[in-house]
Amino acid sequence: MNPEIIMENLMKELDSALKAMSKAKTVEEKLVHSKIVKNLSSSLGIFLNLANTMMEDDPDFIDQDK
Repeated sequence: MNPEIIMENLMKELDSALKAMSKAKTVEEKLVHSKIVKNLSSSLGIFLNLANTMMEDDPDFIDQDK
């Protein structure tokens, strides 16, 4: 699967989880949503670190889309 699509989907899920967390009424619901947000954030961080590493290793990486 395309890493860009995965990152976009993770960002959409993260946005959705943050909205759900803001609407949570009980502490238990907020805890569940905060764990989801933490996991999604960690997963997105992995992809962002990978992209950063790829750009550092290949100076022409940014110019490949042109």
